[in-house]
Amino acid sequence: MTPPVIEAIDLSKTYDSFKALSSLNLKIEGSKCVGFLGPNGSGKTTTLKIFTALISATTGKAMINGVDVSRNKKQALASCGALIETPEIYPSFTPREALMMIAEIRGIPKEDRNKRIEEAVFQVRMEDWMNKRVGKFSKGMKQRINIAAALLSDPSIVLLDEPSTGLDPKGMNEVREIVRSLKDKNKLIFMSSHLLGEVTDICEEVALIDHGKLLVYDKLENVTSKFSNLGHFIDVGLSRNVDDDVNTRISTLDGVDCVEKSGPRSLKLKLKGGVDAQEKVLNELVSMKCGVISFKESSFALEEAYLSLVKDAL
Repeated sequence: MTPPVIEAIDLSKTYDSFKALSSLNLKIEGSKCVGFLGPNGSGKTTTLKIFTALISATTGKAMINGVDVSRNKKQALASCGALIETPEIYPSFTPREALMMIAEIRGIPKEDRNKRIEEAVFQVRMEDWMNKRVGKFSKGMKQRINIAAALLSDPSIVLLDEPSTGLDPKGMNEVREIVRSLKDKNKLIFMSSHLLGEVTDICEEVALIDHGKLLVYDKLENVTSKFSNLGHFIDVGLSRNVDDDVNTRISTLDGVDCVEKSGPRSLKLKLKGGVDAQEKVLNELVSMKCGVISFKESSFALEEAYLSLVKDAL
């Protein structure tokens, strides 16, 4: 099976005298989740709109699975689902009615539509609301239906434009759980976001742009280790309260530069080295039997890398 791939080739977009994108070259291949980062006005939404044929590039190409979007939009987007900005749903519609309309527009065969709708709604955990009027839904519930619309055609590529922005904490968590579930379904997810904690929590790789130019595209741990001036940080969650003995023991582990208590049951570790150091420290923490239940890249490290890269680009 051919892995999904999206590629920007010398992609530029100019509005009068303003250059929203400047010769962007970016190739993302394989089943994974990639965070698309950058300040307001950096070109993230412009890029996604070009990939979904909502606007045209001034120069360059946007390719989806080897097909030029501008030359053969229907073929390119057949394997792609997208949620760009925040589309509205007719408040008098039920999710079934709204998704049926979208399924028809997308050309899904009539005999398959009900099955596809039920599968998509199940993926976003809204099956109990299938026949309720959307006008009574919360913003988070509407966003879940919008994501279901993007999944109707069972796409190999999913493009998401800040899917959890503007939602309350519950809605944000619901959307993140949906994106996590998509990672297990052999899809390429390209997701723009302003929320660095969200990207750290969900994505394996990050692409950062500013002023329409690509600054870096790499694995998350590589970006944080190369560009975070304050070192490489890991958040550790424990099943019980942190005591002084645990703190002291962890601080003496080889590869741990320092330990900081970040909550009653959580620690922030500054590590020396990259992925190999992480693996070694995690193995030693497990062998200590101190109740480790989570071990992940700290959003603090990504924030430092982000600020360093954006500052250097000014």
